[in-house]
Amino acid sequence: MADVNEEQRRDRVDELMVQLARGRVALGVTAFLAPGAVARALGAGAGADPGRDLMTRIFAGREIALGAGYLLSKGQGRATWARLGLAVDVLDAVAAMKSRKPRGGAKGVPLWAAGAFSAVAAGAAGLGAAKVARDLTG
Repeated sequence: MADVNEEQRRDRVDELMVQLARGRVALGVTAFLAPGAVARALGAGAGADPGRDLMTRIFAGREIALGAGYLLSKGQGRATWARLGLAVDVLDAVAAMKSRKPRGGAKGVPLWAAGAFSAVAAGAAGLGAAKVARDLTG
């Protein structure tokens, strides 16, 4: 019975990782095609900003590559993509919190945006960590 439960948990983690990868591709395509709209939705400012749009498209390319890499690979290749995604998601969570608007009116993203982005990145990192742990423990 324990083997069946273990296999079901493994399948669930793998299925969630596939969904995460699909979400990365969808977000990446959307961000590449409509960088201003995605930046506004993420709390990164409104109005025309070519530099922000460039950085959003760079982010988009990274998300597309991470998602597609995971979806198109199998076995050890997929394990490598999971580790890369985990590293990126941890760095994203830290970056989001470091970019929040500090007290005193200094520039930064609104706390709600930094918190929301950090929570999403930390959630993805948690799932990635579960996948990496499964890969390492067999």
